[in-house]
Amino acid sequence: MRIDATHRKWLIASLIILGVSTFVYIAYAASSPAGPSGGSATGLTFGIVGFAFMIFAGLLAGRKKVAIWRLGRAQAWLRGHLWLGLLSLPMIFFHAGFQFGGVLTRVLMILLITVVASGLFGAALQHFMPRVMTSEVPMETIFEQIDHVRDQLVAEADALVDGVCGATQTEQVALSGGGAVALATPAPAAVLPLRDFYTRQLRPFLLHDHRRHQTLAARADSARLFEGLRTVLPSDAHDATRKLEEICEEERQLRRQVRMHHWLHGWLLLHVPLSLALLLLGCVHAIMALRY
Repeated sequence: MRIDATHRKWLIASLIILGVSTFVYIAYAASSPAGPSGGSATGLTFGIVGFAFMIFAGLLAGRKKVAIWRLGRAQAWLRGHLWLGLLSLPMIFFHAGFQFGGVLTRVLMILLITVVASGLFGAALQHFMPRVMTSEVPMETIFEQIDHVRDQLVAEADALVDGVCGATQTEQVALSGGGAVALATPAPAAVLPLRDFYTRQLRPFLLHDHRRHQTLAARADSARLFEGLRTVLPSDAHDATRKLEEICEEERQLRRQVRMHHWLHGWLLLHVPLSLALLLLGCVHAIMALRY
C-alpha cells in the first residue's frame, strides 16, 4: 500500500506520541503504590490529551459544514482525524489505568472503542472501495444521476423492442358510422418471444424491482437467457437483442454502484452519532470529575 507524504508525517508523529506516552505510563504505573489513577496529575494529563484528540477529530465535521473553518488542506485534516482519533483510545486507557470504573466510565469506554473501530472500518472502506468500484463498475455514473440514467435505459429499451416488434404502431380503421378507431398492429409471430421476454422479465428488471426477476441480476444466468432468446429470434432481431443485453449489464453495474455507495457511506450512520454522544458524555465526565 502506497503511503502519501501527509499520511507518513501523521504516522511518524503518532508513533512518537504513542511511544513516549507508553514509556511515561509504564514509569508512572510502576511508581504508584496504589496503582494508576485517573485523578492523579499524570492520569489527568492523559485524560486531557485524549479528550483533546477526540475534540480535534470531531472538528472535521465542523470544517466540512462551516466554510470559515476550512483552514489547511482537507487531506491533512482527514489524516489528523484518523490518527489522533486512533491515539485517543490508548490515551484514555492510560488515563483510566485500564479500568472501566463506574457506569458512566464503562459507557464512555464502550463508545470510544466502538467509534474508533467504526472509524477504522470506514477508513479501510474509503481506501479499498474506490479500487473495487473501478474494476467492478467500469460504467460508473455520478451517483445523483443514477435515477435519470435508469429512466434513459428504460426509454432506450422500449424503443428497441418497439422497433423490432412494432407493437406500439397503430392503424386507423374507418367505421361505417363515421370516425375511426386505432387498432394495434400485431407483431410478427417470429419476434413475439422478444416482446414476451421484455414484458415479463427485462423491463421489470430495468425498473429495479428487487423482488422479482433476479435471474437477470446474475451475469452468467442473464447471458444464458439472452443466448436462448437469440436462438428463437430471426437474425434481423439479433442486433436489438445484443443492445438490450448491454442495457441489462449497465443496470447490473448501476445496482453494484448503489450497493458500494451505501457501503462506502453507510458506516457514518453509526460513527457520527456515536462520536457526538462520546463528546457530550466526555464533557459530562470531565465536569463531574472536576466538581466532585
